[in-house]
Amino acid sequence: MHVLIAKPTRATRASALGARSAGSLRAPVASRLRNPVAPRGIPRRRDAVETAGLGLEGPAKCRAAPSPSWSLPQRGGARPEVAVRASSSSAGDESSSGGASNTLLLGGMFGLWYLFNIFFNIYNKQVLKVFAFPITCTALQFIVGSFLALILWTTGLHKKPKVTKDQLVSILPLACVHTLGNLLTMVSLGKVAVSFTHTIKAMEPFFSVALSSIFLGDVPSLAVLSTLVPIVGGVALASATEASFNWAGFGAAMGSNLTFQSRNVLSKKFMTGGKNTLDNINLFSVITMMSACILAPIALLMEGVQFTPANLTAMGLDWQVIMKRALFAGICFHSYQQVSYMILQRVSPVTHSIGNCVKRVVVITSSVIFFATPVSLLNGIGTAMALSGVFAYSQVKRLAGKKKD
Repeated sequence: MHVLIAKPTRATRASALGARSAGSLRAPVASRLRNPVAPRGIPRRRDAVETAGLGLEGPAKCRAAPSPSWSLPQRGGARPEVAVRASSSSAGDESSSGGASNTLLLGGMFGLWYLFNIFFNIYNKQVLKVFAFPITCTALQFIVGSFLALILWTTGLHKKPKVTKDQLVSILPLACVHTLGNLLTMVSLGKVAVSFTHTIKAMEPFFSVALSSIFLGDVPSLAVLSTLVPIVGGVALASATEASFNWAGFGAAMGSNLTFQSRNVLSKKFMTGGKNTLDNINLFSVITMMSACILAPIALLMEGVQFTPANLTAMGLDWQVIMKRALFAGICFHSYQQVSYMILQRVSPVTHSIGNCVKRVVVITSSVIFFATPVSLLNGIGTAMALSGVFAYSQVKRLAGKKKD
């Protein structure tokens, strides 16, 4: 019997190949639908593994390619993009917390600066009222400050500096200016009210502009000159209406303005120059010791040995009270100036100037309240004008600095 077998045509061969390929493609798809592939680290069901006929016991032996719809978890089950976001957010949190801590630290330093200054002025005025020897009082404050610096070094609270002869020579002008400025301030505090001394000292921007113009050739802008008008006018009005006014106190406060402006410029220059520059604490400590060495012999020559229990008792004073107040004033004197130097190294001179303006407001207000100083309407207006001019001057300098940047 002959069976006729039809010779396959090209069309039938193509359809057969298509069916086989379609079947081979359908089988893996159906297998995947019955047993979906899970990313690494996600357990698969045991029955699904056995149904697939792979002969594997549990997820540890499953090797499955990742599906496009999954993100592979890393160690600990975190997705890569989540880990990146977490690390970036934690870095941002650290930077923000660091900025907040620096702001709190700087705010605390400004608070201590104001607090020490308030106590210094109050206790100092109480001593100078009954013990009219400003050179001796100033020398004693430098001596107290020197002992405080030695305590820091000997106890290891701060590293003792290695001061060279060249450094001492470069610091000497700064120490002389520092000594003279503090002595003139003490003379003014002994002659006039604390509030009036600090009103006069609001003239510091005027002296700063004048010195820069004379020695550096700087030409002040119209905006800067306009801020000096209320400063000069306010001090003039306050002086004309001040009940405790005298020329000795007024001249001493003006002289302290001149010397302190020079000190600030020199100290900032020294702190930012050279590899062997002393840090702020050591620089001020060395200046204090040098000032004590400069002023102590002058006090002995001009005022003699006055600060003894016998002399104080002979003056009709309670020597223990006077010595305690003088000691506390010396501690506050060194502390507030030390903190001022620390702030000056951390911020710009303009920011320091604004802080100094606020400090004057705080000191004037506290001294008027504590000593019950009589303040007339015109006197108060003059003081407010002067302080407003200082604040405006600081803002103009700040804006000028931003334009340069």
